[in-house]
Amino acid sequence: MRCGIGYDTHRLVEGRKLILGGIEIAAPRGLLGHSDGDVLTHAIIDALLGAAALGDIGQHFPSDDPLYRDVKSLELLRQAVSLVAAAGYRAVNVDATVIAEAPKLAPHVTAMRSSLAEALGIEAGAVSVKATTADRLGAIGRGEGIAALAVALLDST
Repeated sequence: MRCGIGYDTHRLVEGRKLILGGIEIAAPRGLLGHSDGDVLTHAIIDALLGAAALGDIGQHFPSDDPLYRDVKSLELLRQAVSLVAAAGYRAVNVDATVIAEAPKLAPHVTAMRSSLAEALGIEAGAVSVKATTADRLGAIGRGEGIAALAVALLDST
């Protein structure tokens, strides 16, 4: 068994769709990023790669590579799952928290869990997605961005 942790944060900007856990959420601003900016999926990718001691998301999917420009983060997650499998591991479960002042994410959690579980190749019951705020503290609390933390448990195949 191997455990890894991941973290990501992106700035909210006008003119971008808000994608979290592979789900488009109606919001006036979206996350700035080279890819679709999905901080939740990025944090999970880093947790998986970390658990398998395979480096981080930037090492495998660099933000200066045009190949990953506007790519869907769920596709990067599928590729990370393949890298983890090639190293002899599979995901057992993922636990993640999104930190955002807005929008309310509770109505979208079930869809996010299903979307992420499909990409991970595990049951939705093995994927936990929670949401909290920063209690108006710091950049996240001022609504300037969104962050996510994730923990992934791997088992050898």
